[in-house]
Amino acid sequence: MSYLSGLKNKNIVVLGAGMTGLSCARFLQHHGFVFSINDSRENPELAEQVSEQFPTAQFIQGRWQQTLIAQADVLIVSPGIDLNTPEIAEAINTHTDVIGDVELYARLAKTPILAVTGSNGKSTVVSLLHHVGQTLGVNIALGGNIGVPVLDRLLEEDEQALDMLVLELSSFQLETLHSMTAIATSVLNVSDDHLDRHKTLENYAEIKQRIYRQGNIAVVNRDDKASQCLLKHKEIISFGSDKAKKGHFGLITENGHTYLAFGKQQLIDVAKLPLAGIHNALNYLAVLALGSSAGWSVEKMLTAFLSFEGLAHRCQRIASDDGIYWVNDSKATNVGAALAAIEGLAPTLSPENKLYLIAGGDGKGADFTPLKNAIAEHVSHVFTLGKDGQQIANLSANSQHFDSLAAAVAAAKASANQGDIVLLSPACASIDMFKNFVERGEAFIDAIANTTVEASV
Repeated sequence: MSYLSGLKNKNIVVLGAGMTGLSCARFLQHHGFVFSINDSRENPELAEQVSEQFPTAQFIQGRWQQTLIAQADVLIVSPGIDLNTPEIAEAINTHTDVIGDVELYARLAKTPILAVTGSNGKSTVVSLLHHVGQTLGVNIALGGNIGVPVLDRLLEEDEQALDMLVLELSSFQLETLHSMTAIATSVLNVSDDHLDRHKTLENYAEIKQRIYRQGNIAVVNRDDKASQCLLKHKEIISFGSDKAKKGHFGLITENGHTYLAFGKQQLIDVAKLPLAGIHNALNYLAVLALGSSAGWSVEKMLTAFLSFEGLAHRCQRIASDDGIYWVNDSKATNVGAALAAIEGLAPTLSPENKLYLIAGGDGKGADFTPLKNAIAEHVSHVFTLGKDGQQIANLSANSQHFDSLAAAVAAAKASANQGDIVLLSPACASIDMFKNFVERGEAFIDAIANTTVEASV
């Protein structure tokens, strides 16, 4: 870790006292560095832990301390913090090295990496990659925007024994990441998200595209123009919903069955896979492309797919005794994710059954109009809630707006019959009504249980 020796006697400031900020502080303290922590919140949720774990660190809260920032040689920025915030942008000195925790990790660790970003599906893809790797006997770990903070891994004794690290990377993390050299990187897709921070879809896409500069192989989605790799010298493996050329992954439909395919070779009927929907078929293909980049056997990966149970709050089937297919997709916090869920689940319905949608929340400035045609084509009725739910309700004549998720679930329960799908796919963040998407998903599950009980009385 020769880079660490260069940090001695540097003025190091950690911006943000959340989970990532604390992991940075633990790493710095472990190596004996003097550092300061700055958080703009009056009472950060983890402030007590900061005081207990880092008693010698200067901790300034309640404002961005511009003098402290201006004097920093190294500024380690948590991903939730916007560097364009005037109080920060105006204070950063030209000599300051502005990095994130993943960038610091990339400068220090030699572990082989598979790195994934995208507006939707990245948690499913990296979790499936992790599961496949474990099943194949690879000593593999998850990090980045999911799992254990990457700097905490450098404090673990077995870090150097890892065969592979799978990184889920948000656009926020990519803003401060420059030094990663991954085996393969992928932008799964790009759709309206975080435009309250990134301002335009073009800027957001450009930030996502930066991941391709930091990997040897680019895994690209043929279906998504904004996710294509524009670097001509990169080796590319692609996946998509169409038939693939030799050496690439796609879908083949024959006799009413759709198969994952490698070139012209049929691999497995998607109906046999645990995760339903065409959008999940694409997730499987992305994993095959990324795993192949790492030298994993396609045949063994297909076997490993069969034991993957999926993620909570991501197109998760919720058990009930009413015969309705309840789907918790609370993690669909943007329009693209909801669109993928609708278009992915609709083909799984039999002709006599219907799809009902529950959506709404804080849209973060997104344009909901891309949902209009999908709702008209596939959705029988829309039940909305939250700050921007009425905007979604306005997309369909068959819609109702409610004050609570429980009320929306009750209305969906009254409308749906056995075999119908009721999909919670909000297309919005949850922060207007819930702590996070997890709390929203759990409220959905509770409402299903309570509504079922009430209906049986």
